[in-house]
Amino acid sequence: MDNIVNKIGEIAGEIYHILKEGEKNMSGLKKPLKEKGYTDSLITMAIGWLARENKIDIYKQERQTIVKLIEK
Repeated sequence: MDNIVNKIGEIAGEIYHILKEGEKNMSGLKKPLKEKGYTDSLITMAIGWLARENKIDIYKQERQTIVKLIEK
């Protein structure tokens, strides 16, 4: 189980770096991660991790889900 938690943390770090470039819609965020071989479920867990830690904001814009870093 620790291996999965570590992998989720690793993906969360990658998401954080991607979002430093600017907000992304969900497919734009997941595409480069899937190209690296990460599964959709692990990516989703990492997004939840970041949301729970108040690192990202997730909102709807028309029919898209947008993810962005929370500026502190």
